[in-house]
Amino acid sequence: MVDDLKKTLWAAADKLRANMDAAEYKHLVLGLIFLKYVSDTFAGRRAELRVRFADESDDYFLPDASENGLMAELEDRDYYTEANIFWVPETARWGALRAAAKQPDIGRRIDDALTAIEAENPRLKGILDKRYGRAQLPDGKLGELVDLISAIGFGDDASAARDILGQVYEYFLGQFASAEGKKGGQFYTPASIVKTLVAVLAPHKGQVYDPCCGSGGMFVQSEKFIASHGGRVGDVSIYGQESNPTTWRLAAMNLAIRGIDFNLGKEPADSFTRDQHPDLRADFILANPPFNISDWWHSSLEGDPRWEYGDPPRGNANYAWLQHMLHHLKPTGRAGIVLANGSMSSSQNNEGMIRAAMVDADVVEVMVALPGQLFFNTQIPACLWFLARQKRRKSEVLFIDARKIGKMISRVQRELEDEDIARIAETVAAWRGEVHEGATITEYADVPGFCRSVPLAEIAEHEHVLTPGRYVGAEEVEDDDEVFAEKMERLTTKLGEQMAEGAKLDELIREKLGVLGYEF
Repeated sequence: MVDDLKKTLWAAADKLRANMDAAEYKHLVLGLIFLKYVSDTFAGRRAELRVRFADESDDYFLPDASENGLMAELEDRDYYTEANIFWVPETARWGALRAAAKQPDIGRRIDDALTAIEAENPRLKGILDKRYGRAQLPDGKLGELVDLISAIGFGDDASAARDILGQVYEYFLGQFASAEGKKGGQFYTPASIVKTLVAVLAPHKGQVYDPCCGSGGMFVQSEKFIASHGGRVGDVSIYGQESNPTTWRLAAMNLAIRGIDFNLGKEPADSFTRDQHPDLRADFILANPPFNISDWWHSSLEGDPRWEYGDPPRGNANYAWLQHMLHHLKPTGRAGIVLANGSMSSSQNNEGMIRAAMVDADVVEVMVALPGQLFFNTQIPACLWFLARQKRRKSEVLFIDARKIGKMISRVQRELEDEDIARIAETVAAWRGEVHEGATITEYADVPGFCRSVPLAEIAEHEHVLTPGRYVGAEEVEDDDEVFAEKMERLTTKLGEQMAEGAKLDELIREKLGVLGYEF
């Protein structure tokens, strides 16, 4: 049912977009979804309180309360904040906005509502994007959008409402990323890649950090992983950073609607030059930094203590990101990073030396080569780096070649299926000796063409190149003589049939040409 709701809402919202750029329209839609959710959860808490105020067995029971007294009590903000519900001023509640949806000043009213909510909830200060009054939608379209979002019924159950809203929000993020193409990929990492990182790292408790967090997908999947494994989301502390102001706001809203406490820094900022968490040492780091960026360097970064394994080249940030993550990792922590394939083998401008130093220091744990066409914004082949300062298996690196797995979900888009992700995660867990209940892979073994555990000495012989295909070998092929003979017989028979058919066609052509007077 939720899937139908998501698709219906998206189709309607995309139709309303008219000629507006998807990158701009995205913020209007997601901001309204956030506003609807905040208002609905407030209304749900309000309905719950009304019932409890009338229940003699409840601690909240109000004996002899008049209707006016009851209404005044329902406006006490403490009842809401104690339940982690955002306080929504009366003028900002969805009912008031929907009633004014057809008014020509609906854009200004929405901006005013967002301003009022920010003023009443310090956690949201500077986060809500107030751009509705100047939106370039045709007359009446914004009101139609308000009516459309009204169709999302979150109900009175705050937990169920949060789940529905989260699914709708995540679906819209993915759809906008697809619609925006290259631009969209800057704020959204495809869910199957995020799920793979999370499944391998298994962040149960501690501090989770993403220094280029986009719209917060890494954190959301971490929350889902924890919940699905019986843990509590409160056991994890979220730290992130994002340089794009509008994307920074998207991330904050994405986390806020799920009730996740977060620290995205005081402001949007560059992680290299204005690190918002300089003293953080995280238990888990998950990141998809922009590939191969060339304009990252600043003179203030000369001699930075983060460059433990060598000065990263000024024309490519890949090895700056890797070292930034290691710098922010606890001694017992683990990191998973998405990078372009070139990072595994490049030897230009000191990259080969840095990679060799990292391998020799035994901080590279697992390397995964991914299939192509996973991203919205680039066809550059990608890989996953998993780093750890205290590895379970010393002096070895696990290589996984996953280039042949996954399925095409559109003409241009591929995704990893759940069984693909499970195979990768269970292979890593078995290799670490951390097999979990229900796993189908309980003991690690090299699988030709898919995975192999390689000693550091062998990697050094290959000049510290970390491309999995160099180490895992080729898949085993059936060499059963009987099977081969059967295949050969079938193919030979088919060839004979095709040759006979070809001869018939040749004779027919000759016959027809003869009728026309041609001689052979």
